[in-house]
Amino acid sequence: MDIYRYISAELSVRENQVAATVKLLEEGATVPFVSRYRKEATGSLDEVQITAVRDLYQKLLELIKRKETVLKTIEELGKLTPTLKKKIESCMSPVELEDIYLPYKPKRKTRASRAREFGLEPLAQLILSQRGSDCESAAHDFVNENVPDCEAAINGAKDIIAEVVSEDAAARSAVRALFAKEACLTACVIKGREEIGEKYRDYFNFSEKITTIPSHRVLALFRAEKEKVIRLDLAAESEKAYVILDRKFVTGKGSDSQLVKEAVADSYSRLIKPSIETEFRKSVKERADNEAISVFASNVRELLLSSPLGQKRILSIDPGYRTGCKVVVLDEKGELLYNTTIYPHPPQKQSEEAARIISEALKKYSVDAVAVGNGTAGRETEQFVREIAQKLPVFLVSEQGASIYSASKVAREEFPDYDVTVRGAVSIGRRLADPLAELVKIDPKSVGVGQYQHDVDQKELKKSITSVVEQCVNSVGVNINTASRYLLEYVSGIGSSLAGNIIEYRRSNGMFKNRSELKKVPKMGEKAFEQCAGFLRIVGGDSLLDNTAVHPESYSIVKKMAADMKIGFDKLIADTNRIDSISVEKYVTESTGLPTLYDIINELKQPGRDPRSEIVTFSFAPGINTIDDVTDGMRLPGIVTNVTKFGAFVDIGIKENGLVHISNLSDSFVSDPAQVVKVNQQVEVLVLQVDRERHRIGLSLRRDG
Repeated sequence: MDIYRYISAELSVRENQVAATVKLLEEGATVPFVSRYRKEATGSLDEVQITAVRDLYQKLLELIKRKETVLKTIEELGKLTPTLKKKIESCMSPVELEDIYLPYKPKRKTRASRAREFGLEPLAQLILSQRGSDCESAAHDFVNENVPDCEAAINGAKDIIAEVVSEDAAARSAVRALFAKEACLTACVIKGREEIGEKYRDYFNFSEKITTIPSHRVLALFRAEKEKVIRLDLAAESEKAYVILDRKFVTGKGSDSQLVKEAVADSYSRLIKPSIETEFRKSVKERADNEAISVFASNVRELLLSSPLGQKRILSIDPGYRTGCKVVVLDEKGELLYNTTIYPHPPQKQSEEAARIISEALKKYSVDAVAVGNGTAGRETEQFVREIAQKLPVFLVSEQGASIYSASKVAREEFPDYDVTVRGAVSIGRRLADPLAELVKIDPKSVGVGQYQHDVDQKELKKSITSVVEQCVNSVGVNINTASRYLLEYVSGIGSSLAGNIIEYRRSNGMFKNRSELKKVPKMGEKAFEQCAGFLRIVGGDSLLDNTAVHPESYSIVKKMAADMKIGFDKLIADTNRIDSISVEKYVTESTGLPTLYDIINELKQPGRDPRSEIVTFSFAPGINTIDDVTDGMRLPGIVTNVTKFGAFVDIGIKENGLVHISNLSDSFVSDPAQVVKVNQQVEVLVLQVDRERHRIGLSLRRDG
């Protein structure tokens, strides 16, 4: 089995790219490191391609291991022929491998195995040969203490034939092909569960082909089944399956062939269909999971890479009515300077006192911006603060997951002397300053950008989301002197233990002055340093290069470029004219090619550049505070809060998010909403329909309405 050739064909990349990528990963390199700093080796494969190579390679290794087990088991049975061995070794599908293995697989007691124990195998073979034998007469010879009469003998023989049919790889493959082409997911409501399952009423009498059913519908059906609202069946037309199997196994027209026909029908309904149904339920669920995970991961990526305000002094408010609004002030590094509670809204309505407190805090702490949580009383608090802050920018910030953070171990470690309300307000302010640094502390499932994330394979979800977070963290880079442990954990090559060591070293020795100092951190070996150094930034340190994505292994190249110009390398950095005059071809070596050199040039032009876009202020339409303020035909500003396969949800400043169905995302056809809108994108929407009874709002982004 040529793994590299197979991966190359499956993923449309060259074999040498696959081989180089696998070699680097097996040597302990991370995906972010390989994609950023080993472009010459991989032929500039990106993170998505490298991840695909890694995942497929791991699956093939698992398949090879399974083949070894299958071959060993069949060989121990003394049934491994050269033809069978070759068939197993050339098999590339786990499903087909299990079909081949099925007749040899150790089994529990079955009706067929008992019939064989009772000596009915010869009778089964006689019937299956379909030579026109008198089976009734032949059955007399098999009556014994375990087989009371001829009928029992024939039934036992039919059980053996049914198992033979069910274990035939070609037969299973043919039925599988029928399912793949024509099978439907069919649902019906369980009697008496109509009221409890009202939200699933669209699926009370439902059927759709598995080839066309969208992932969100699959997950909704499986959720409804799990909640015992519906019964779900996945099957193709039984008659078509019988025809396929009869064509293969029923070869005559006599009474023995009729018995075979009956055994075939029993085999399909009792053995093959349940097995193939289970297989397809799993594959349909996996496909739906993968699509849902992909959508969720894409939304999380957009959320994590939201525009940061940067290192500013922020007054942050976690709003509320009865319990008041918790107010905190954070310094440029996100440290807590001040906290209090104000009561500008009913029932207390101490608006004058609240305004005084806010005004004094803004002035005393030289606040640069205000962050207001978008939860309960968010809009009212935003409008209240805007009148006080006047020229200062005021941002409405998503509270999703803030309560999860405030009650977490992470928050308790950061603020052991403060309650959850203070921690929540701090989290809101820090999200404005740097969404990525703050959101990595929260389980991504709690950030409000998914729909079925709790229904999908949790292991695969975690794997995908961890990969996304790592990609985001490493693409932005991390200031090692300000980063929390939780942010450092996602840096290439670091992990939890080493992140803790870095924090402890920083606490004991002060700020890092250069990247080389990282080598003094306990357990920071050469490999770990190689993997992480390029993604860590040191602002205001000994070398300007330490605040760029130029890897320390390439510092000598920059110094040579500067030396060739007869200047110090620090004078070369950010000098666009000089950098543009460099002939990069001169610096190509055996280990450093043009891709790396062009990356170095781009970094030298913009040292310390944050790849995220600049933050833009935003305001909801005034006077739109509840669903009662919204009417058909309005055009309103909004922010995309979630993207799904069937459309996008938009916050228009009220409790209920509106839905832009996929058909209303654009004037032209849209196959994937993610190609049109992104989480946190600012949009203007047209209100199509307001359903106050069901608290639903239909929106459109079409220019033609």
